[in-house]
Amino acid sequence: MAVKPLEDRVLVKPIEGETKTASGLFLPETAKEKPMRGEVVAAGPGKRLENGKRAEMSVRIGDHVVYGRYAGTEVEVKGTKLLIMRESELLGVVEG
Repeated sequence: MAVKPLEDRVLVKPIEGETKTASGLFLPETAKEKPMRGEVVAAGPGKRLENGKRAEMSVRIGDHVVYGRYAGTEVEVKGTKLLIMRESELLGVVEG
């Protein structure tokens, strides 16, 4: 099963945070925060404008992005948990 986002939606694979603190302590599963960074694995064609054309997406497949803590809807594809969200829910693209 493959998921192809529609309109201005993107499919993001969350990047898990560190499991160890700076001092070397391992964090239990319950203490971990929900990831707020991820990699774009699929993107829709863009939002349709009033003139019938599509707005160009500002993110591409492979971009690392930052999003809000509770942004998007979680879906499972081939055993992998992914988030599907509107491009406007993304806060930024991580560069470098």
